Amino acid sequence: MPFAYYARLTRRQRAIYDKSDGVTEVRLPGAEALRPVVAGLAEGLAREERAATQLACQRLLDGLTEALGVGPVRVEVLAARPHAHWGELHGLYTEARATRPPKITLWMRTARQRRVVAFRTFLRTLLHELCHHLDYQRFRLPDSFHTQGFYKRESSLFHQLIPDTEDSH
Repeated sequence: MPFAYYARLTRRQRAIYDKSDGVTEVRLPGAEALRPVVAGLAEGLAREERAATQLACQRLLDGLTEALGVGPVRVEVLAARPHAHWGELHGLYTEARATRPPKITLWMRTARQRRVVAFRTFLRTLLHELCHHLDYQRFRLPDSFHTQGFYKRESSLFHQLIPDTEDSH
């Protein structure tokens, strides 16, 4: 069942949404080789070291994009999340432009409490933003909608990197 905003989409957007919704997993070749990089990310975050966290994120993204056969994406990890009346921003994917490569921006601290984001939440945010990159580069979708299939793709990557978890967020 599509999300409520589906009714507001144009016919063209609905076709993109439906195609996205139909892709429910991303097979990650060599996932076990990336698990030490994931562990390094957890360590950098636990030490509350922004530079180490950013470096680990970039290493993970480099491994993921290579394994999945898509172009690179750079990452920037910033301090506290921005927020407004609509809530907090956890991550942001910016498409490639003529002079800029695609970019993922993540925030390692919550907006109000300024606490370091929990590792699993941080990793899921990174994978969420990577899924936008995959929508454009791997699945060749002209837009990247938050569909049920999109969230299932994010979860499939998470569970390949962190096996045997009950985490369903």
